[in-house]
Amino acid sequence: MDDSDVTAEFLLSFDGRINRAKYWHAFYIGIISCLARLVFLVFLVFALNVIFGTSVKSVHLDIYDIFNDPPSFPFRVSFGGSGLAWLVSLLFYAAAIPNFVFAIRFLAATAVRRIHDRNKSGWWIVPFFIAPILLGKVRDWLGDSYPADFLMLVMIVLSLWGFVEILCLRGTRGPKRFGPDPLLPVNRGPRTAPNWEQLRELEFVRRDAGPSPGA
Repeated sequence: MDDSDVTAEFLLSFDGRINRAKYWHAFYIGIISCLARLVFLVFLVFALNVIFGTSVKSVHLDIYDIFNDPPSFPFRVSFGGSGLAWLVSLLFYAAAIPNFVFAIRFLAATAVRRIHDRNKSGWWIVPFFIAPILLGKVRDWLGDSYPADFLMLVMIVLSLWGFVEILCLRGTRGPKRFGPDPLLPVNRGPRTAPNWEQLRELEFVRRDAGPSPGA
């Protein structure tokens, strides 16, 4: 994989196809990027506390909070100890929300293009990723019951199906509606042949050639 693959388009685009190796590569690069952004947010919290004289009252991190009723931001920090706590909180979320949007966009984009490689619509991300989480929330509400056990079985089936489709199976061979086969070599087109008609017009002269002695 060349350096041109490690770009914002490679991580965030929903167009085209990526094979299993590129999916793992994108996932690795994206996770490293998300961790770096999380470290930046932690550093920002301490920096804001020093600048404005506030303190951290609580920290909450749970990605599944976006599926709560009502949905909530998964990374929440509560500030106190100063009258400017509201300003510190505003500055923190102004930096945290774009980073969260990047993480969601990255996870969705790479998964959709891998699903495209299986010649399936990107909407299959719903049963493979979103439905198991939502069913898990419903199961928690139902408690210990037969419907809850049934939902657990459905969750397991969907999760295993998505795992096999995305991580185990080869993409469909040949070009499809979502783009060319990423495993096929790129056709860069024929090389331009030299213009031999122009070369024929050149006159080759030996190095020792010169005028005759009597000239």
